[in-house]
Amino acid sequence: MDEIKILIVDDQPLVRHGVGSVIADEPGMIMVGEAGNGIEAIRDVRRHHPDVVLMDINMPRMDGLEATRQLCADGRPGPKVIILTMYDQDEHVFEALRAGASGFLLKESTGTQLVEAVRAVASGDALLSPTVTRMLIREFVRRPALGPATDGTGLAALTGREYDVFLLLVQGYNNAEIAQHLVLGESTIKSHVQHLYQKLGVRDRVQVVIYAYENGIPSASPPAGVEDRPRGEIKVPIPGGRQRPDGFLVS
Repeated sequence: MDEIKILIVDDQPLVRHGVGSVIADEPGMIMVGEAGNGIEAIRDVRRHHPDVVLMDINMPRMDGLEATRQLCADGRPGPKVIILTMYDQDEHVFEALRAGASGFLLKESTGTQLVEAVRAVASGDALLSPTVTRMLIREFVRRPALGPATDGTGLAALTGREYDVFLLLVQGYNNAEIAQHLVLGESTIKSHVQHLYQKLGVRDRVQVVIYAYENGIPSASPPAGVEDRPRGEIKVPIPGGRQRPDGFLVS
C-alpha cells in the first residue's frame, strides 16, 4: 500500500501539533496538511487529496459535521473521515456517522490507537466503540425509514450470496472472517462487498450498518426476491459484534 496521506482538522494548534508528531514518527504515513476549521478542510482536501481526514467537531466558521457532509456528499469518492471527539457519547457523533464519517477517535486515545484507527479506515474498515454502536442501534430502532434513499429497494438487487455477506458485515465481521464462515476465498468476499456497496449506494461499512438498521435488518428472513436465489449456508453461528482487545468494534 502507498503512503497514507492524512489531513488534520482541529481549531487547537496544540492538538494539531500532537497528532502531527505521531504521524511523523509512523512509517507509511504522511501529514499533507492541517486546517483550523471546516472551510479550510474542504479547501485542503481539494488541494492535497488526502486518504484520511482527522476531523474535530466543534470549530469556528464551519464545524466538522458540515465539513464531513460536504466531503462525503452524494457518495462520491473522497477521503475517509475520522471524527475527533472528547467523549464517545457526544451527541454529534451520531450525526457525523450519518454525514458519512467512517468512525471516531477519542482525543484521549494513545498514539498507537490513532495509528491503528488511520490504518483501519484507510483499508476500508470502520471504527466504532461499543458505546457509539449501541447509540447508533438505539437511534435507528427508534427512527422510521428516511425515504427513497433508504427504502430497502437496494436489498432486492442483492444476490443470495451478497445478502449473506451483508448480514455478516452488519454483525461486525471482517472479510477474512466472512470468508471463513462462507467457505470462500477472501478475494471473492472483497468482490461481493464492493458489489453490495454499489447496489445499496453506500461508501463503507459504517453506512452498511446504518442502511441495515434503517431498514429493520438483520432479520431471519431475506427481503422479497432474495430468498429464491442460490445462496450459501452460513456454517458458523453469528454471536454478534467482534471486539478488539482495546474495546473497539472493527467491521
